[in-house]
Amino acid sequence: MTWPTTDARFLDATDRKACDAIIREGSKSFYAASLLLPPEPRSAARALYAFCRFSDDLIDDNHGGRAARLAERIDKVYRGTPVDHIADRAFATVVESYAIPRAIPDALIEGFAWDEAGRRYRTIDGVIAYSARVAATVGVMMTLIMNRRDHESLSRAADLGLAMQLTNIARDVGEDARMGRIYLPLDWLVEAGIDPDALIARPRYSPALGRVVARLLKEADRYYARAARGIDALPWACRPAIRSAASIYRAIGGRIAAHDYDSVSRRAVVGKDRKLGMMTNAVFTPSRAPRTAFEPTHAAARFLVEASVNTAPAAAAAATAGGIERFIELLEAVERRERELYPLAAG
Repeated sequence: MTWPTTDARFLDATDRKACDAIIREGSKSFYAASLLLPPEPRSAARALYAFCRFSDDLIDDNHGGRAARLAERIDKVYRGTPVDHIADRAFATVVESYAIPRAIPDALIEGFAWDEAGRRYRTIDGVIAYSARVAATVGVMMTLIMNRRDHESLSRAADLGLAMQLTNIARDVGEDARMGRIYLPLDWLVEAGIDPDALIARPRYSPALGRVVARLLKEADRYYARAARGIDALPWACRPAIRSAASIYRAIGGRIAAHDYDSVSRRAVVGKDRKLGMMTNAVFTPSRAPRTAFEPTHAAARFLVEASVNTAPAAAAAATAGGIERFIELLEAVERRERELYPLAAG
């Protein structure tokens, strides 16, 4: 398997080290999983993470207009004149090298704008629509980095992004409430007899809230199961990293369950030894998901797949075009030679 750029040329040494530090500090789970990627997609994945982390932190500062300014920076990236910041430079390199469609980061920024507006979601479909923007976008971009651009691979990548984001929401109920945010479906809360405003005013665990969290994790499990079917379609060298990331994140849901679904007074963490065990299993004892008929991802995430399917990096497209031109030139040379050798037949 080859990628459109080499690790040495993907980012300069300083930017590569900066991206490594950002992911190591920002997410131990993603950092650990990225160690299993081949060098080229590893650098690209860490560059992508650096941009997403910077963008997320910017929105979390709770100052108005951040999403609009991020959109302006995306404009500069796609014009080829990124802001002189590690996150922008790194993302510009990813965009150029892997032909990331503009619709994908635009959707990510839209999700950040929803955060900035303090939007709440009445139904699980609303939560999925939000998750599609802030997480399925990342799954789709990662799949493009791994040179998979078909409906099945992209749909399963979107599913994994949805599953991970639902796990995030389940894990961070208390933390989000203390920040004045709520991502659980409002109709689920009301059904459980929970006042969303009261939860924000005084975040505390209750068995009823635990049942809502359990319900969300059950929804996440559906998407993890669907996502597993796409891992075997990835390049062989990339499968352990993605399988590891999915296993580690799914295990966070297991830790939440072990705490009686209390994600208000405690935070679920997967220990280092268990992560190492999962990574080892991902490498040496990979599980194979059963083959099933193609199933589209959730309707709220399909626009990401349609924007990305069958796109091609500029370098690959140029190489293909060059190959066609050379083939045509070869045919013309053969025809000229035949006319020279058999002038009567040619006439």
